[in-house]
Amino acid sequence: QWAAGSGDDASPYFRIFNPVTQAKKFDPEDVYIRRWIPEYGTPDYPAPIVDLKSTRQDALDAYAAIKESHEQR
Repeated sequence: QWAAGSGDDASPYFRIFNPVTQAKKFDPEDVYIRRWIPEYGTPDYPAPIVDLKSTRQDALDAYAAIKESHEQR
């Protein structure tokens, strides 16, 4: 429920998970990743298509705008 955001308690903050950080923390040897994506870390693995830093900021900005619009009501 927590990960899905479907719980009945409001969170006073936003969590935006970084998949790279999570992988380093919980799968430092890349066991899980390589199980499902064997080409991970090889020249055949494609470059990222999403810039995590800028999209994180975009999401935070969007959440802030929504919060502000609700506070003005």
